[in-house]
Amino acid sequence: MEHFVTLFDSLFLPQGLALHASMQRKLSDYRLWVLCVDDLAHELLTKLALANVSLIRLSSVETPELLAVKPGRSKGEYCWTLTPFAPRFVFEADSSVQRVTYLDADLWFLKAPAPLFAEFDASGAGVLITDHAYAPEFDQSERSGQYCVQFMTFDRQRGEPVRRWWEERCIEWCFARFEDNRFGDQKYLDDWPERFGDRVHVLQQQQLAQAPWNSTRFPYGQAVFFHFQSLRILPDRKVDLGVGYPLNEPLRRHVYTPYLHDLRAAIATLADLGHHALPQGTRIGTMALLRRALSGVYQQMWRFHRLNFARY
Repeated sequence: MEHFVTLFDSLFLPQGLALHASMQRKLSDYRLWVLCVDDLAHELLTKLALANVSLIRLSSVETPELLAVKPGRSKGEYCWTLTPFAPRFVFEADSSVQRVTYLDADLWFLKAPAPLFAEFDASGAGVLITDHAYAPEFDQSERSGQYCVQFMTFDRQRGEPVRRWWEERCIEWCFARFEDNRFGDQKYLDDWPERFGDRVHVLQQQQLAQAPWNSTRFPYGQAVFFHFQSLRILPDRKVDLGVGYPLNEPLRRHVYTPYLHDLRAAIATLADLGHHALPQGTRIGTMALLRRALSGVYQQMWRFHRLNFARY
């Protein structure tokens, strides 16, 4: 069984439910651990009792170190600070778990991730990370980092020195700004292959990990997962597909459209529980969501224009 962990609050529930829906379709033997950043997310997910999901209430596991830095960080910055802790919380909750893969909540699986794990197993490393693999015209590696905090696997034993070092750095500094060659939790990964040597393996099959910033490099059909970075549900029944990157028609039709269907289903599920506090306070019409999203108009919206800040 593969174990995964993600984290989000009640405002990001639609994306979290869409991630789970894709895993139900594409994975068989797995466990998704959800670190619930607020108690409402824990309450609603408890009611849903999703298959293959285990919940961790953040308020029950926050360490003194986390509580000490929490007041000085925004919600997004604090969620980034939590990222290296998420695998730790799973290892502490279940002593039988030998490795856990952190997932950003706005990932969505098109295929089972077996090829990623096969490459990782063959490497003998303790940590798996993925390159942004930017298309040259969109390269932001100098500010955002060479590697992306989106899909990261940690072995309980061999990966622990890496995870613990990252945890300590994020407690020291984790902010949504570029400063002293740091940015959030992500720039810390830049020197891992040199710092930790063969403990860290960088995924060589870059086409398996796709996102808007590299979608012009790889056919969408090669992707194991797609990272919907900066996609946001907006007021007035609109959706911003993400800014600054071209989205061709096959990608919109075969990746974005089914993802929007999963978001729509998630929103309906939450509404059945009486939860309407969607991102930015939005209620989304079923057909309007798809019509407006696919119109292409909203590719040009710059409401969430700070691309580097929009991982969470």
